[in-house]
Amino acid sequence: MNKKLIFATLAALLFAIPVTTWAQDNTVIIKLVGSQKPVMAVPDLRGSGTTQNFMGAFNDTLFGDLQNSGLFTMAPKGMYPLQVPQRPEDFRQPARPGESMGGLALADWASPPVSANFLATGYTAEQNGQIVLYGWLFDVGQPNLANAQILGKRYFGSGDEAGARSVAHQFAADILAHWGGISLYGTKIYFVSNRTGHKEIWSMDPDGSNQKQLTSFKSISIMPAISPDGSKLAFTSFASGNPAIFILSTETGRRLPFYNQRASLNATPDFTPDGKQILYASSASGYAQIYVANLDGSNLRRISSSRAIEVEPKVNPKTGNDIVFVSGRTGPQQIFRMNFDGTGVERLTNGEGEASNPSWNPNGEVMAFAWTRGFATGNFNIFLMDVASRDFNQLTHSEGRNENPSWAPDGRHLVFMSTRSGTHQIYTMLADGTQVHQLTSAGNNQTPVWGKAPNF
Repeated sequence: MNKKLIFATLAALLFAIPVTTWAQDNTVIIKLVGSQKPVMAVPDLRGSGTTQNFMGAFNDTLFGDLQNSGLFTMAPKGMYPLQVPQRPEDFRQPARPGESMGGLALADWASPPVSANFLATGYTAEQNGQIVLYGWLFDVGQPNLANAQILGKRYFGSGDEAGARSVAHQFAADILAHWGGISLYGTKIYFVSNRTGHKEIWSMDPDGSNQKQLTSFKSISIMPAISPDGSKLAFTSFASGNPAIFILSTETGRRLPFYNQRASLNATPDFTPDGKQILYASSASGYAQIYVANLDGSNLRRISSSRAIEVEPKVNPKTGNDIVFVSGRTGPQQIFRMNFDGTGVERLTNGEGEASNPSWNPNGEVMAFAWTRGFATGNFNIFLMDVASRDFNQLTHSEGRNENPSWAPDGRHLVFMSTRSGTHQIYTMLADGTQVHQLTSAGNNQTPVWGKAPNF
């Protein structure tokens, strides 16, 4: 089988699968993002001395982290009072109920036009060449300051713009933690880009910044998967001829050894939740089937057994046992589930259209995937499915081709590929389909995966 035919076959496998005729509602989305959000006021903080030079970057980062978390409704800054308390000592207690203190009373932030539930405030200063943030979080619905203060903490960063962004991320992370949220600071998105003339693996921060090329094989490297600890990257590469599994250390950039069995195709790798094994598809038996091996390719074992093409295995991050995968064993490509030992095979989708690219939510209950339900073959959208109940929700609608969803570690955000701009680009969105942000624009970019950054 020549390289073009193998790649065409592999590409066709990665864009497919359907579901059943369940009634659509919002139960899956509500489970992930909730139904009510507190109102958060985040005025622009000020800095003393040289730290004021970096406060634009600081304020953008803090507000953005909280807004993009999906946990809050952000009070518009144009509605804020003229005076902003920077520290607890700045608050004033009104002499009479309802009396305004121009922003220095808790009630000034709880009352219209702000109508906030919470206020995040503070200031920065320079100390021994570092930037120090003094940050507080207040429940402005409380009657007095003693009951209102939720958080009061110091944060340290380098005395430059990077340090300012770092302390903003840290402050935001502590605020999110109060609501059980997980900060995306310290996570990375890995993806495929052809901007250099070859399909190579790249990485970037969750907001699209700091885009870096990780591989330079000058061939075709696709379908990255990141280990749970962020230290290893597995992907499919044609650099040695037929598609094979490559492992790369994200800490050193060096390629790690991995034994690829003799086959026309070894592809679509993914790590087990403990990071000790890799699942992948191999055509060693004649058909692409699901295999599991150690991180170096040893102790190889076949899991699936059918006379059909089966690819894209993904292990449930909670149970470590349930595997979802793409199979053509009943006709058009569908999403199936099986136990880690290959038993208990069941189809999750009903044959309506095509579906592919399954991705487990960190909660181990919800799966994101691409589906052509209701559309001609090739017009994919992103859907969510509660695997136990088979309830589903559609997140993208008639905005080009939308595929390759991957969950953020917080379980509330998704990264995916879309052609809505005319080219293949990477986007993020909340699990309810809102707050869509385009992250890439150079070249064509595909198959993103979201995981931890190395050494974080």
